[in-house]
Amino acid sequence: MTGLHRNLIAGEWLGSDGAPNLNPSNTNDVVGIYARASQKEARDAIHAARAAYPGWSRSGILERHTLLRKTADEILARKDELGRLLSREEGKTLAEGIGETVRASQIFDFFAGECLRLPGEIVPSVRSNIGIEITREPVGVVGIITPWNFPMAIPAWKIAPALAYGNTVVFKPAELVPGCAHAIAEILQRAGLPKGVLNLVMGKGSDVGQAMLDSPDVNAITFTGSTGIGQRVAASCVEHKRKYQLEMGGKNPFVVLDDADLTTAVEAAVSSAFFSTGQRCTASSRIIVAEGIHDRFVTAVVERLNGLVIDDALKPGTNIGPVVDESQLRQDVEYIELGKLEGAKLAFGGNKLQRETPGFYLEPALFTEATNEMRISREEIFGPVATVIRVKNYEEALAVANDTPFGLSAGIATASLKYATHFKRNAEAGMVMVNLPTAGVDFHVPFGGRKSSSQGSREQGTYAAEFFTTVKTSYTSS
Repeated sequence: MTGLHRNLIAGEWLGSDGAPNLNPSNTNDVVGIYARASQKEARDAIHAARAAYPGWSRSGILERHTLLRKTADEILARKDELGRLLSREEGKTLAEGIGETVRASQIFDFFAGECLRLPGEIVPSVRSNIGIEITREPVGVVGIITPWNFPMAIPAWKIAPALAYGNTVVFKPAELVPGCAHAIAEILQRAGLPKGVLNLVMGKGSDVGQAMLDSPDVNAITFTGSTGIGQRVAASCVEHKRKYQLEMGGKNPFVVLDDADLTTAVEAAVSSAFFSTGQRCTASSRIIVAEGIHDRFVTAVVERLNGLVIDDALKPGTNIGPVVDESQLRQDVEYIELGKLEGAKLAFGGNKLQRETPGFYLEPALFTEATNEMRISREEIFGPVATVIRVKNYEEALAVANDTPFGLSAGIATASLKYATHFKRNAEAGMVMVNLPTAGVDFHVPFGGRKSSSQGSREQGTYAAEFFTTVKTSYTSS
């Protein structure tokens, strides 16, 4: 990419100041120069969304359907190109980058269909000669704040339903991944996006994000990111009496029982904990293992980790790419040192690596002899670092799994229908996986968690309507 990639405000590409976007696999590779919006530009974007709202909220469902469908089609047609862009700026392997891009296309396609099937209700009144109609209407201007770890999929699952249900959007992507956000905005504009319906404002959270939090013209905010920032978003939204939807941290458990198929358990645990460099809110960084299978499981996991290739995300054969940036790498290393100090045994990895190109490479780290009270077992690390906690039986495993302030995803490996059924009912998480990785979800069903992981209504699928619409009940006397 060459030149300055600008913000999209009121249908115009604006902005003069920019910052380089670097490839974490090769810091000599500048992905592009992307504008950074000021607070004034962010306020201008909000005003543009407010001005566009009356027209878009009353637009025809076929117009919205066509826009989203064209967007889905272009993303899919360009999956290799966009997947490569994603991998260059975020560090996922190329296969993961392309896969996420395909997922973004599927999400836009799903919500294109939702434009045509938004239901309402006609119900009888308890009074004679009165009819009742229950309908859904858009909430207004929606602020969208997305993280760096899924730069195509998460913006898609927020933007697509916002537009499908007639809202206008102010979109702030994470500073580390402006490229994918800019590409989505360009594609939407080519698909026929009216001016001001979606506004892209790239830049610092202290400028762009704060302007969104402070504005009385933003009617709802959907946020995915850290717990600390999420709390600030919630406080601001309560002050302004606006809707909010928060997806935050996770410390997801993966339970392995004595009767589990060892191969299935190892593959699910390694995929959950280490693929995508462990940089997923649904990653499992607490692996809770029954004592009867513990030693065999650890041996098999170490053997599997030994066979993984950690290298440039774009190289064929790479299993795990780099950590996203220097700050995240430093945090991961600090937690690895903390784990040693807390008394856990580093059974594998944890070393910074050198490759052909300068990048943020880290060997996956597996701790054993950990307890659930250690900080490495309680705090979200957001890197390729996992602890193994030994337990006596299923009952202890369930108690340890639920002993966390988070509640996004939980998994279990077992051949027992009894234990699988009990775990699905009693795991304190928004999503439960049986003999599957804790990370990896479908796009047409609800996504979200409990406790400190999530607040507000669920994302994705038909459940997205709960956040992006408001219910109106109308009475008519005949």
